[in-house]
Amino acid sequence: MSHVVQLHLPPKARPIVAQGLTVLAGLIVFAALIFPNILSRLTPLGFLRIPVEGAFLIALLLVPPKPRRILGTALGVLIGLLVIEKCLDMGFFSELNRPFDPVLDWVLFDDAYSFVVDSYGKGAAIGAAIGILALVAAVLSLTTWAVLRVGRLVGNHQRRSLITAGGVAVAWAATFALGASFTGAVPIAARSTATYAWDRAHQARAGLKDEAQFAKEVKQDPYANVPPDQMLTALKGKDVVFTFVESYGRSAIEHPALAPMVDPVLDQGTRLLGEKGFTARSGWLTSPTFGGGSWLAHSTFESGLWINNEQRYRNLVASDRLTLTRAFHTGDWRTVSVMPGATRAWPEGSFYGYDQVWDSRNLGYNGPKFSWAPMPDQYTLKQFNTIEYKKTNRKSLMVEMPLVSSHTPWAPIPGYIDDWDSIGDGSVYQSMVADAKKPKALWADPKQVRPEYGKSIVYSVTSLVNWIVKYGDDNLVMVFLGDHQPSPIASGAGASHDVPITIVTKDKAVLERITDWQWAEGLRPLGDTPVWPMNAFRDRFFQAFGTKAAAS
Repeated sequence: MSHVVQLHLPPKARPIVAQGLTVLAGLIVFAALIFPNILSRLTPLGFLRIPVEGAFLIALLLVPPKPRRILGTALGVLIGLLVIEKCLDMGFFSELNRPFDPVLDWVLFDDAYSFVVDSYGKGAAIGAAIGILALVAAVLSLTTWAVLRVGRLVGNHQRRSLITAGGVAVAWAATFALGASFTGAVPIAARSTATYAWDRAHQARAGLKDEAQFAKEVKQDPYANVPPDQMLTALKGKDVVFTFVESYGRSAIEHPALAPMVDPVLDQGTRLLGEKGFTARSGWLTSPTFGGGSWLAHSTFESGLWINNEQRYRNLVASDRLTLTRAFHTGDWRTVSVMPGATRAWPEGSFYGYDQVWDSRNLGYNGPKFSWAPMPDQYTLKQFNTIEYKKTNRKSLMVEMPLVSSHTPWAPIPGYIDDWDSIGDGSVYQSMVADAKKPKALWADPKQVRPEYGKSIVYSVTSLVNWIVKYGDDNLVMVFLGDHQPSPIASGAGASHDVPITIVTKDKAVLERITDWQWAEGLRPLGDTPVWPMNAFRDRFFQAFGTKAAAS
């Protein structure tokens, strides 16, 4: 026979418990209304404020019992959803330096899950997903329960509640009018939840309107009808390689903690290239994304359109917009994508105009993964020789090659191998990854993250420069650039969206074509070197290397 154990409270204790639960419910509602969306604002002072939404909430809950339960449930869920979205904002600000977009950013959760799997294992990813879902359910349950319990109190004491609502409104208005604040930075009169909800609704409407605006932008292309024989004429016979270095941002060159690591490598690279007859020019581009979303930068660079969200990206690849790749394709170059970070089919390749897509599945790598990166950059560059660059009797090449060893989490980082011939099929990396620092150990000490990021950039740039020195010939035109800045933990607070871009070639006639760009000599752009938005590059490139007719 089973027995059910019930907890019986003494009669005198029940009112105390009930009052305690009501106070707790009030605190939960208060905290939810004040809750910030930026981690640095989550401080004790941030909660010593008067939320104007509290007055409106009390007034709304003065309705009769049945509609009060319905309204209270709806308001509780809404408040909970806003708290969850603010938590998402905290994560997005920390990684991408922007708030979460409730319309367009859901696709990024798949990438986040894959990142956790690659960095910490599938078990940790599943555990994290379950934990997040449980937390979401808990937040929604707590806020709904709290609003309903406060609503019951309001219903039982309507006159006092009305006076309380008026008092909150008057106190808020007075502190707002006087500009009262703590330490001059945190205003006592808060309207964060109402303003936040309004901003998010406006953001959603703006996203929907942007789709129509973007459809017009796609059609406005001065190069759409230019004959192929007038495009890229100054590059005939050249192998043009566009290489994106993952997370290679302006901070890598200018941040006080990173410049001493990266700048000497760039300066040494300039000297090594010069010894082999190469000359370089460098500038800045402003990326449409920050901390991630590399495909947004790639598509902006290729299309000459500002692609800063997933909606614009999807609409772009469904259009017939002329890309850099397609312009080379119609000009009779062999167009190739080398994508070591891609692990599955990439249907967008047909939009860009590639003849061949090489990815992690067909690059012949038999070594270990380096966290997110399926293979080291040096292996990718060496294998590029085999699959395309060193083949005989081939056409001129146009290549886009995103390098990935500097992708977060920046552990483990491959070591540079002096003997390129020993790289083989990548098996040589087995012992290297086994002995290297692991992501879990690195991110347990956030102060070490920035130096490891710097090391990853040094590795990628060293591999690329040394490939040019060792294998580059007279017909090579190498354009390498960053896709976006790293997350703020590496780039620093308040970092711009700027990334470096460099053109390397032996042909001085190529560089003469870009004299008016006023780029700096060498691999390192200077502080006063011109900055362009990344979507300006396509047209400037077409104009520089096409005929005069193409520029009109």
